Amino acid sequence: MADTLHPAAIEHLPVFITAPGQSDWLFTVVAVVLLAAVLMIGNLYFQIHALPERMAHRGKKVQMEIVAVLALISLFTHNHIFWIAGLLLALIDLPDFSTPMGSIAQSLEKLSGRDTAEEATVAPEPEPEPKIKIVRESV
Repeated sequence: MADTLHPAAIEHLPVFITAPGQSDWLFTVVAVVLLAAVLMIGNLYFQIHALPERMAHRGKKVQMEIVAVLALISLFTHNHIFWIAGLLLALIDLPDFSTPMGSIAQSLEKLSGRDTAEEATVAPEPEPEPKIKIVRESV
């Protein structure tokens, strides 16, 4: 009975049509390929999304934290302007102003005779109280 075909069916059926009760191998193959494609495209998306942060980290940029925050804001809000701003900020080399300013401040403190910041933060040790010796004289 299983060998007989329905009278309306054609003699040669395509390969992807399965008999009743059999597993559909085409559906299984398409599901696996679709799952793999979604995972690969998602991975590619996250790799491209982290590009500005990696560029700033590789270049040891001062503004690395700002670039990382802009990348996260872009990821969660889907506003691409934050990603573009982070990419541009990662490409720009900002000058380091804090190191020379700190050096200038230390030099001025030495010239003025003030205590330096390191010496001012250390509290001076209190002087020990003089010991008073009470002597009783017997009369």
